[in-house]
Amino acid sequence: MPAPTDTTQASPHGKAVLSELSPLHRELRRAIPEVYKGFGELSKAAFAPGALDRKTKELIALAIGVVEGCDGCIASHGQAAARAGATRQEAAEAIGVTFLMHGGPATIHGARAYEAFCEFADAIESGEAPA
Repeated sequence: MPAPTDTTQASPHGKAVLSELSPLHRELRRAIPEVYKGFGELSKAAFAPGALDRKTKELIALAIGVVEGCDGCIASHGQAAARAGATRQEAAEAIGVTFLMHGGPATIHGARAYEAFCEFADAIESGEAPA
Protein backbone atom coordinates (compact mmCIF):
# COMPACT_ATOMS: atom_id res chain seq x y z
CA MET A 1 0.00 0.00 0.00
CA PRO A 2 1.48 3.39 -0.94
CA ALA A 3 2.44 5.65 1.93
CA PRO A 4 0.35 8.76 2.55
CA THR A 5 1.55 11.81 0.70
CA ASP A 6 3.41 14.62 2.43
CA THR A 7 0.70 17.00 3.62
CA THR A 8 3.16 19.78 4.48
CA GLN A 9 2.83 21.00 0.91
CA ALA A 10 -0.65 21.25 -0.58
CA SER A 11 -1.37 19.73 -3.95
CA PRO A 12 -2.15 22.21 -6.73
CA HIS A 13 -4.73 19.67 -7.96
CA GLY A 14 -6.88 19.13 -4.85
CA LYS A 15 -7.97 21.69 -2.32
CA ALA A 16 -6.43 24.55 -4.32
CA VAL A 17 -8.63 23.78 -7.33
CA LEU A 18 -11.77 23.65 -5.20
CA SER A 19 -10.84 26.93 -3.49
CA GLU A 20 -10.32 28.59 -6.85
CA LEU A 21 -13.59 27.33 -8.31
CA SER A 22 -15.85 27.92 -5.31
CA PRO A 23 -16.32 31.69 -5.73
CA LEU A 24 -16.72 31.28 -9.48
CA HIS A 25 -19.52 28.74 -8.97
CA ARG A 26 -21.22 31.00 -6.41
CA GLU A 27 -21.25 33.88 -8.89
CA LEU A 28 -22.60 31.78 -11.74
CA ARG A 29 -25.14 30.09 -9.44
CA ARG A 30 -26.57 33.53 -8.63
CA ALA A 31 -27.02 34.18 -12.36
CA ILE A 32 -28.62 30.80 -13.19
CA PRO A 33 -30.01 29.34 -9.98
CA GLU A 34 -32.54 27.04 -11.64
CA VAL A 35 -29.89 25.45 -13.84
CA TYR A 36 -27.71 24.77 -10.80
CA LYS A 37 -30.74 23.42 -8.94
CA GLY A 38 -31.46 21.02 -11.81
CA PHE A 39 -27.84 19.92 -12.00
CA GLY A 40 -27.86 19.37 -8.23
CA GLU A 41 -30.91 17.13 -8.52
CA LEU A 42 -29.30 15.17 -11.35
CA SER A 43 -26.15 14.74 -9.28
CA LYS A 44 -28.15 13.62 -6.25
CA ALA A 45 -29.98 11.02 -8.34
CA ALA A 46 -26.82 9.79 -10.09
CA PHE A 47 -24.93 9.28 -6.82
CA ALA A 48 -27.81 7.74 -4.86
CA PRO A 49 -27.01 4.23 -3.66
CA GLY A 50 -28.36 1.49 -5.89
CA ALA A 51 -26.69 -1.54 -7.43
CA LEU A 52 -23.47 0.51 -7.16
CA ASP A 53 -22.58 2.25 -3.92
CA ARG A 54 -21.60 5.91 -3.74
CA LYS A 55 -17.89 5.09 -3.40
CA THR A 56 -17.88 3.16 -6.67
CA LYS A 57 -19.83 5.89 -8.42
CA GLU A 58 -17.39 8.55 -7.18
CA LEU A 59 -14.45 6.48 -8.43
CA ILE A 60 -16.15 6.24 -11.83
CA ALA A 61 -16.64 10.01 -11.83
CA LEU A 62 -12.99 10.51 -10.83
CA ALA A 63 -11.91 8.31 -13.75
CA ILE A 64 -14.14 10.24 -16.16
CA GLY A 65 -12.59 13.48 -14.85
CA VAL A 66 -9.16 12.06 -15.72
CA VAL A 67 -10.27 11.11 -19.24
CA GLU A 68 -11.87 14.53 -19.75
CA GLY A 69 -8.84 16.33 -18.31
CA CYS A 70 -11.12 18.28 -15.96
CA ASP A 71 -9.19 19.47 -12.91
CA GLY A 72 -12.38 20.60 -11.16
CA CYS A 73 -13.96 17.18 -11.70
CA ILE A 74 -10.81 15.46 -10.49
CA ALA A 75 -10.71 17.55 -7.30
CA SER A 76 -14.43 17.34 -6.60
CA HIS A 77 -14.77 13.61 -7.17
CA GLY A 78 -11.39 12.83 -5.60
CA GLN A 79 -12.63 14.53 -2.46
CA ALA A 80 -16.01 12.80 -2.64
CA ALA A 81 -14.42 9.39 -3.24
CA ALA A 82 -12.16 9.85 -0.21
CA ARG A 83 -15.14 10.92 1.89
CA ALA A 84 -17.05 7.86 0.66
CA GLY A 85 -14.27 5.63 1.99
CA ALA A 86 -12.28 4.85 -1.16
CA THR A 87 -8.73 3.73 -0.50
CA ARG A 88 -5.60 4.94 -2.26
CA GLN A 89 -5.37 1.54 -3.98
CA GLU A 90 -8.97 1.74 -5.21
CA ALA A 91 -8.35 5.25 -6.57
CA ALA A 92 -5.11 4.13 -8.21
CA GLU A 93 -6.81 1.17 -9.89
CA ALA A 94 -9.72 3.28 -11.13
CA ILE A 95 -7.19 5.75 -12.55
CA GLY A 96 -5.27 2.83 -14.06
CA VAL A 97 -8.28 1.89 -16.18
CA THR A 98 -8.17 5.38 -17.72
CA PHE A 99 -4.71 4.60 -19.13
CA LEU A 100 -6.20 1.76 -21.14
CA MET A 101 -9.19 3.80 -22.30
CA HIS A 102 -7.46 7.14 -22.94
CA GLY A 103 -3.75 6.45 -23.35
CA GLY A 104 -0.93 8.89 -22.65
CA PRO A 105 -3.01 11.94 -21.67
CA ALA A 106 -4.54 9.88 -18.86
CA THR A 107 -1.08 9.28 -17.41
CA ILE A 108 -0.75 13.05 -16.90
CA HIS A 109 -4.22 13.76 -15.51
CA GLY A 110 -4.17 10.43 -13.67
CA ALA A 111 -1.07 11.40 -11.73
CA ARG A 112 -2.73 14.71 -10.84
CA ALA A 113 -5.88 12.88 -9.79
CA TYR A 114 -3.96 10.48 -7.57
CA GLU A 115 -2.14 13.36 -5.89
CA ALA A 116 -5.44 15.17 -5.30
CA PHE A 117 -7.12 12.02 -3.96
CA CYS A 118 -4.23 11.39 -1.58
CA GLU A 119 -4.39 14.98 -0.32
CA PHE A 120 -8.06 14.50 0.59
CA ALA A 121 -7.46 11.03 2.05
CA ASP A 122 -4.60 12.39 4.17
CA ALA A 123 -6.85 15.17 5.48
CA ILE A 124 -9.56 12.70 6.44
CA GLU A 125 -7.08 10.36 8.12
CA SER A 126 -5.62 13.21 10.17
CA GLY A 127 -9.05 14.45 11.22
CA GLU A 128 -8.99 17.60 9.10
CA ALA A 129 -11.79 18.78 6.87
CA PRO A 130 -10.86 17.52 3.37
CA ALA A 131 -11.61 20.98 1.90
